[in-house]
Amino acid sequence: MAKKYDVVVVGSGFGGSITALRLAQAGRSVAVLERGRRYNPGQFPRDVTRADELLWRNPIRSEARGLYDVRFLSGIGTVTASGVGGGSLVYANIHVRPDPIVFDHPRWPRGFSREALDTYYDKVAHELDVKPFPASDPLRKRDLFQQAARRMGRQTFDPDQAVSWTDPSAPGRKACQRCAECEFGCQSGAKNTLDLTYLARAEKLGATVWPGLSVSHVQRVAGGYRVHFKDLATGEKTSVEGSRVVLSAGALGTVEILLRSRDRARTLPLVSDWLGRGYSGNGDFLGSLHGSREEILPWEGPDVATVMRFFDAAPRFTMVTATFNRPATAVLAGLGQPQLGLLGGMGAPLWPKLWPLLHGAFAKGLFSKPLGTGVDPARTSNLFAIGQDNANGHMVLKGDRLDIEWDYANENVALVNRMTSAMHELASQYGGTFAPLVTWELFRRPFTVHSLGGAHLAESPGRGVVSTEGEVFNYPGLYVADGSVIPTSIGFHPVMTISAVAERIAEAVAHGF
Repeated sequence: MAKKYDVVVVGSGFGGSITALRLAQAGRSVAVLERGRRYNPGQFPRDVTRADELLWRNPIRSEARGLYDVRFLSGIGTVTASGVGGGSLVYANIHVRPDPIVFDHPRWPRGFSREALDTYYDKVAHELDVKPFPASDPLRKRDLFQQAARRMGRQTFDPDQAVSWTDPSAPGRKACQRCAECEFGCQSGAKNTLDLTYLARAEKLGATVWPGLSVSHVQRVAGGYRVHFKDLATGEKTSVEGSRVVLSAGALGTVEILLRSRDRARTLPLVSDWLGRGYSGNGDFLGSLHGSREEILPWEGPDVATVMRFFDAAPRFTMVTATFNRPATAVLAGLGQPQLGLLGGMGAPLWPKLWPLLHGAFAKGLFSKPLGTGVDPARTSNLFAIGQDNANGHMVLKGDRLDIEWDYANENVALVNRMTSAMHELASQYGGTFAPLVTWELFRRPFTVHSLGGAHLAESPGRGVVSTEGEVFNYPGLYVADGSVIPTSIGFHPVMTISAVAERIAEAVAHGF
């Protein structure tokens, strides 16, 4: 690694990969620092008993360097990815341009609207070659979901997906196998993940990706910034400088780095007091459908094929059937549908201690086979709602670790009630039963795969952390381009909007030289 680059990018998810390509195209030297490893098609973990290959490191298990970073934070549970390509490795490939009303929220700064972002949405759609699952291909779970929606009087649409439905020309890649393993890492290479698209193009232009490096903080120096990191393989701590630095470590990673830089290392003391405020889980809420009168066959096709709208009134949300492969579906079905009623939330004191229990459960094989066989997996489905929560989470450092404080259940009662009511109605259309995810029943904490906010776009440091061009207030040349800049919940799958905003920020970084 060189001692200095024109641009140092931290993270290789949507914001990082987009920035790396656009700055490489502008002729700049680019280094991308990524904490996770590189996965090629066929290398994603499938043996869930090998927990260290499945789960990312925790204070009590630093040797765990797996694909999924699962955190049980004070107010919410989060799941993010660790690897070259970031969240694209394990997301459901869904790319949605949200309704214009999403941008009417007063937290969005002037100049951000659906119309203003359309040019950038177009760029993302082109690079990732997005298109819906072929309408002419039979898919039982899609058809049943659409039929239920019509009986409920709800609109649906088949979203664009970053998937090669036919054989791609690239060596080592195959067409989608319709195996519902999108969120486990695609073994066939059918997903147009960032490591195979944006980042691959950036590398061809000279950008360098450095896996296995965990960034601790950023320091302002003459001519730019010094990024401090640890090599996870050797334990060595060192640094690299960039004339420009772009933080793209995701909402959790970027805010943690900025908090540590401002409040622990004190290398960026002038970062706005807004840092860490306004976190959103994008209203993610999971439940299950059991006992459908007809076979759903959830393991056939992509994870998600159709989206149902509930944007007619506030609190707004969308809903999908989020499905997995046959083994995972059987395990989930075997967990049943516990409903605790008035006893709901009784497990709350145990919530912070769940990571070692989760790791141990995987390692001992408790999730490798169904715990019960009384439910027909073919007649089950996961239900997943994505809504406009109040985005009131507060991200803080406790010791040297990020935490999120948020009384989610009490602050988002109307949203949760409307989503669960819709799920009950949908389950009845199938002739089945509905129950929320067991962690909601036990702990009254949601789980999200869509962390947003904490380093908001704004017109001044009195209202956010970065400018409308993604530059950190008071720190010229230091940028943020990832989900942390999104100032509100979206209520749709957020990746397309995160990517469009990142394209806009990358354009500003390139023009700033």
